[in-house]
Amino acid sequence: MNSSGIKIVVAALVLSASMALADETRWVSSDGTSLKAEASAASRNVADVPVGTEVTVVEAGGRWLKVRTAAGKEGWVYAGKISDTPPAAEVSGGEGGIFGESLQKSQITTAKADSARSIRGLSPEAARYAKDRGTPEVYKKSLDLILSRKVSDRELKAFLTEGRIGEYATVQGGGK
Repeated sequence: MNSSGIKIVVAALVLSASMALADETRWVSSDGTSLKAEASAASRNVADVPVGTEVTVVEAGGRWLKVRTAAGKEGWVYAGKISDTPPAAEVSGGEGGIFGESLQKSQITTAKADSARSIRGLSPEAARYAKDRGTPEVYKKSLDLILSRKVSDRELKAFLTEGRIGEYATVQGGGK
């Protein structure tokens, strides 16, 4: 097969892979997700979409997917911010008893809450363990200092942008 034949076969495979993703249902899995006008983190925001929002894949462009919401908003989203399964519901807490309204919340929210609790320092059990093992106070203070550190959204975005991580990564060859 000559080089133009190979190019045609490769183009057909890419096209069929993109078409296979079209009309596929996905769910937003990251806080702070926005639909973008173009397949770029620097592109203008079309709409903000909360965790758990169901979207339909319209077009695949490598690391970016063009999606449509139930409300008809269309835009590009970084593939790492959506999932092929709906977010799992929490099992406890919230209004209305053990299951109540919290069934509408995702595990991401739960993980975020658990992380926030961990910032408060050692649990009573861990503190007792440290005391029983004779852990020096300076270690406990150092850990408290580390756990109290907060990173702002602006600092996180600067880190991701400068490191070209995730949606801020650049792809060789002009791919989306």
